[in-house]
Amino acid sequence: MTASQPPEHRPGSEPGRHNLDPHLDRYAARTAGMTASEIRALFAVASRPEVVSLAGGMPNLAALPLDSLSGQMAELIAEEGLVALQYGSAHGVPTLREQICEIMAMEGITGHPDDIVVTVGSQMGLDMVTRLFCDPGDVVLAEGPSYVGALGSFAAYQAQVVHVEMDDNGLVPDTLRAALATAEREGKRVKFLYTIPNFHNPAGVTLAVERRAEILEICAEHDVLVVEDNPYGLLGFDGQTYPALRSMDPDNVVYLGSFSKTFASGLRVGWVLAPHAVREKLVLAAESATLCPPTLNQLVVSRYLATHDWKGQIKTFQENYRERRDAMLSALEQHMPPGCTWTQPDGGFYVWVTVPEGVDTKAMLPRAVTARVAYASGTGFYADGFGSRQMRLSYCYPTPERIREGVRRLAGVLESEMELARTFGSVTTRAVSGPQFPGPDTV
Repeated sequence: MTASQPPEHRPGSEPGRHNLDPHLDRYAARTAGMTASEIRALFAVASRPEVVSLAGGMPNLAALPLDSLSGQMAELIAEEGLVALQYGSAHGVPTLREQICEIMAMEGITGHPDDIVVTVGSQMGLDMVTRLFCDPGDVVLAEGPSYVGALGSFAAYQAQVVHVEMDDNGLVPDTLRAALATAEREGKRVKFLYTIPNFHNPAGVTLAVERRAEILEICAEHDVLVVEDNPYGLLGFDGQTYPALRSMDPDNVVYLGSFSKTFASGLRVGWVLAPHAVREKLVLAAESATLCPPTLNQLVVSRYLATHDWKGQIKTFQENYRERRDAMLSALEQHMPPGCTWTQPDGGFYVWVTVPEGVDTKAMLPRAVTARVAYASGTGFYADGFGSRQMRLSYCYPTPERIREGVRRLAGVLESEMELARTFGSVTTRAVSGPQFPGPDTV
């Protein structure tokens, strides 16, 4: 870009319109792909109490022992305030890193506290890993659909996302092989596979155990790192805990964990378990990003783990989310019109719905909000504009009664939309260029 270029040709401006941003010429080239979610404004309306929001992935914190926690936080400040309120290490509080190893052992992971870097949520860990490994133009493989926050991080570092097909048993090994072969044939560098193996966000499916070793073998054959994002792994509804990919290949898997779904999302405490050679660079990346994660928040989590029955608390969460999942699945079965299909999650927060041909879920969303129900349209979960016939429904936050009412309202909107499509043909929205950056309402 040169200074003589007219505004309509500069990155981030729309053709034919004068861009009013006086800093446009100062931005780095990588900001051109950063676009805010087009549905973000709708969530200001969707947050009204009369609207049933099936859109956001907010954990239900009502089951937490708040009285006990409030007392312990006061004790923490009184007893360890000079440490809790001070700067800490970018590596993270040592005691918490030891406790994290105990948690990961439930999924078969043998980790060392020195190889754990505590982060401000697992999103920070994902951002750091992408910054460390991806140059502009590098390829990241990710399931299609994939987590919207991950797609935003990949876009921020100008990585090219290639989606890999999933089915009801998760990532399909043959499509992974095909994607890697295509990239190699085209001379593209694949830096890592990003995967959410357990109770996928947004698809709700789980990677079959028999596929896990095969996928790791494929990546090892092609010298491709695996980034395993596992915030929901302990939230299975049938009592089963799946073996982490990291437990099967410690040398080639970077593991991302979080307390946002199993304790408190507002504390923003996550972690990265990396191969030892990667650990030091992650610490340096953490120092440049935040200097250090909040010591107070880490000590709150550490004290909670040491003094509460956190395993029993996870079981309580499992029961609450299973009840909500059941309410959503039965309501979908009862109300949704013919031609709709959806996944059957056995854990986590989400159901992925596919609607009939001719319906565009992104175009339908404003009409759904008018009918006092909200969801996340599928296009935000793809880097390439796909997903117009899909939507993500979240059952983690509303009560079962609200879920049933929300699905009933949604089904009515969808039936009207299908009738319009039959009468006038389908109405589609223009695909956005690049992934959308989420707000907290869409995680």
